[in-house]
Amino acid sequence: MIGSTVTVIRRFSRAMRALPLVLAAAGAFALSACGSHESAAPKTSSPELVARGRYLTQAADCAACHTSTGGAPFAGGVKLESQFGTFHGTNITPDSKYGIGQWSADDFYAALHDGKTPKGKLYPAMPYTSYRQMTREDSDAIYAYLMSQKPAAVPNIGADLKFPYNVRFAVRFWDSLFLKDQLPDASTGRSADWTRGRYLANALGHCTECHTPRGAFGQLQGAQTLQGGTLRRVGAPDITPAALAARGWTGPDLQAFFSTGFAKQGSAFSEMHPVVYLSTQHLNPDDLRALTVYLLGDAPPAPAPMTVQSGDAAQLAAGRNLYLDSCAGCHGREGEGKPHVAVAMKQNSTLRQSDPHNLIVSMLDGIEARAFPGIESMQHMPGFAGTYSDEQIARLTNYLRVTWGGQRSDVTADEVKSLR
Repeated sequence: MIGSTVTVIRRFSRAMRALPLVLAAAGAFALSACGSHESAAPKTSSPELVARGRYLTQAADCAACHTSTGGAPFAGGVKLESQFGTFHGTNITPDSKYGIGQWSADDFYAALHDGKTPKGKLYPAMPYTSYRQMTREDSDAIYAYLMSQKPAAVPNIGADLKFPYNVRFAVRFWDSLFLKDQLPDASTGRSADWTRGRYLANALGHCTECHTPRGAFGQLQGAQTLQGGTLRRVGAPDITPAALAARGWTGPDLQAFFSTGFAKQGSAFSEMHPVVYLSTQHLNPDDLRALTVYLLGDAPPAPAPMTVQSGDAAQLAAGRNLYLDSCAGCHGREGEGKPHVAVAMKQNSTLRQSDPHNLIVSMLDGIEARAFPGIESMQHMPGFAGTYSDEQIARLTNYLRVTWGGQRSDVTADEVKSLR
């Protein structure tokens, strides 16, 4: 079966190998949810089931792709860019024309579990490869909550994809190769928190969709789960226990980060900010603890002390001058940061990453102002792509990494140029 499927796929152009069209901000139904389905079941539920579904909907981060800024809840319209074209999150309100009002609970489970809807196949932009691990009980609760929402008659916006990526039927071949049953049980000898955290991270939160490398066909590389992904402008870092410890993370720090978006290692930015704001801040204390236990392990490794590095004195002095000129006003002369303005450079997790990609991109592009749970916020950080040359950005990067990241001063101007 697999061999014959591969033979068929090879008849497509070489570009078809990227067919799965998986996005880092996965979660959008890439096929319009409108249309009727004669087998739709009555939408009966209980207040308890709806309340549970609301919690699970937040844990699954559905709003990130299905609620646009200023739009009706779950009415779609969120723009999802990719190198293959543009998707838009679809309407999953109970509207009978544009939403999922005519879907049954069985239909909804089929979409989450198999990527199938009453109208046909979904692109894997909707992360059914992860939601496939979700229990039927949790799927039904989410369905009950969505069906309790106010219908919004908001038309869906179709995907704008280039050929051959708009050939939807070919997704079936991808599914036959890469859509697997639930992951094998790995809970033997693990704590209840670890097992629950694994479910929260992999089934509901679908963390693997961004934080796991992908193969030539866009499939998740299961042997490298959570070892980092590069689907977007800002890469999703390695969040395995050893990698987190190497960047100084502890259990209490991670729990603070997931509940507030803040820790001494920095704040959530780019694609991680909506994950915290729309999803993880709403987790109860038990689930926050479980998620942290899963990511760090039942016996978490000790956070690594920052190593002292050295570099060319003249180059580092030049980087220091650039920092004092453009960065110290917000981040502090000695990297201490300022509340409600900018995060500290000391112990900053981005500086401690061995790969300087995210640090360079942040300095080139800047970071939008962000509000966080509670009263905390961060001001806008301007980008310096038009202010500093590649060589200057490289010097500043090396100064930051050596001084507060414990990394080597090996970033070059060519590396900066490649990221502009």
